[in-house]
Amino acid sequence: MIQIFLTIGVLIAVTILLALYRAALGPGVFNRTVAVNVIGTKTVVLLVLIGYYFERPLFFDLSLLYALLNFIGTLIFAKYLERGEIWSS
Repeated sequence: MIQIFLTIGVLIAVTILLALYRAALGPGVFNRTVAVNVIGTKTVVLLVLIGYYFERPLFFDLSLLYALLNFIGTLIFAKYLERGEIWSS
């Protein structure tokens, strides 16, 4: 059973590295934004996997909070890209 969790964790880490490559060298700002969002989503999945394996329910709460922050951060950045400002007066 530990081999399955280890294999899945390594595969998720490899895909995070691939998304990190896209975030660093992406052709445009939108591709980079999506890559950062993918990294955040895969980090949430990795936290849930670690929490399940080590039987730590606190990791599920942390992953939910991190997912919420990732979503809100992406929305704020998209609004900034669209309008050039975050809050309009």
